[in-house]
This record gives sequence, structure tokens and C-alpha cells, in this order.
Amino acid sequence: MNNLDKTSRLSDFPTSRLLNIYFTAGIPELKNTTTIAQLIQNSGADMMEIGIPYSDPVADGPVIEQAHMRALKNGMTIKKLFEQLAEIKDSVTIPKVLMGYLNPILQFGFEDFCTKCQEVGISGLIIPDLPPFEFERKYGEILKKYNLNFTFLITPETSNERIQYLDSLSSGFLYAVSSSSTTGKDNVQLKNEDYLNRIASLPLKNPLFIGFGIKDQEGFNTVTEKATGGIIGTAFVKILLENDDWKTKAADFIHSIKD
Repeated sequence: MNNLDKTSRLSDFPTSRLLNIYFTAGIPELKNTTTIAQLIQNSGADMMEIGIPYSDPVADGPVIEQAHMRALKNGMTIKKLFEQLAEIKDSVTIPKVLMGYLNPILQFGFEDFCTKCQEVGISGLIIPDLPPFEFERKYGEILKKYNLNFTFLITPETSNERIQYLDSLSSGFLYAVSSSSTTGKDNVQLKNEDYLNRIASLPLKNPLFIGFGIKDQEGFNTVTEKATGGIIGTAFVKILLENDDWKTKAADFIHSIKD
């Protein structure tokens, strides 16, 4: 079974050059989450990350931070997000991963959160501020109970030993950020051949995805020479925030990466 996802039909997918698109739920307007998810699938992306808005998104740069603030102002909550995801459970069949911070998930109730994820067809979670120790001590078993993958992040500063440790804890995929900074930084970090070669040489059990800073087809092609896929967030979210005709521009953007 393909380790990207336990529930979606990935057997028909290519084994490389997978495109994962991130967006923050609840932008540009509260009701747009389902439309954007459909658009991402229909435009040819292979999977998606849906960001849960939070007031202190420490791993995110100014564009995605702005998206979080707008979504919260629009009234997005975890409860509303699950209601929206339920609407597209059967129509959006590419893997859907939720990315969020630990505090609001704990406020919702971690096991209740996992229950709802399973109910609405979520295949995995990314929680950047969940320490591996806590994952091993408590949360990993809950995720396994509800058949949810979990992805850890690595950076250029992560040692080979720790990369393999985080890979052993992860399921679904391993998320390699292209720099130790926040999201949305320049493509220059994508030129770090030593980093890409080092990760690619390791005997990882999970598919490798690289994100943070990919803005165009050139950047996507650079990372997918060494990894299974690339993750695009800031460039896509920027389109949603800044364009009245975001539906057309967002679809064209995804096509420009994959075509």
C-alpha cells in the first residue's frame, strides 16, 4: 500500500512529481473552503493541505499569517471546518491533510478531533509544534486508532540521525522544509543541492515532500528531481488573498506547475 495515504486511491498516481497545495481554510470568505478544495483537485494537484486558522502561527510567514487572521475574522472555527469538509467527503477524493497548531486542537479535544477527521475523510495531520516525545508518549496511538497519518518536519539543520528518527515516527510522508525560516521565503534555498542530495541519499521509509518557497514550475521541478513531491503554500494563498478573480488565477497557477 502506498504510504502517502491509507484511504485514497493513490495506486493510479505517478510515483514522483506529486504536487501538494496548501491553503488556509476560511479565505477569501468563510464559505470558500469547499470551492477551493474542488478547484485544487480539478486543476490537477495530487493532494492538499488545509490549514486550520490560528492566532499565533509561528511557523508561517506574513502571507499565511495574514490568511490566518482573515479566516479568523471571517468566523472560521474547527467545528465549521469539519462541517465544510463533510460536504466534500465524497466529491474531493485526493488526499486531504489538515495542518494546524496543537493548542486549538487540544481545546477541541485531541481524540474528538481525530474522530471528526476520520468521519470527514481526512487522511493525515501535520502539527508543527507537537514534540516527537509527546507524539510517542501519547498522541501517536490515538492517531493510529483513527487511521490517521502524521507528518513531521525536517530542516537543513536536522542531522541525518534525527531525520531518520522523525521518518520512523512519520507516516504518509516526511516534510522537508527548504530552509529553517518561516514559510514564503525565496527560491534561493531550493538551490541547496547538498541538502537535497543528503536527504535523497537516506534510506527513508516515507515519500519525501519538500516545501517552503516553491513559487513556480522551476522551483517545483528542482525539488522533485530529489523528492517524491513539492508543497506550495504561500504563492497559492497569495492568489486567494489578492485577486477578485482568484478562481481563474488559482486554477491557472496549478496548471502552470504541473503542465
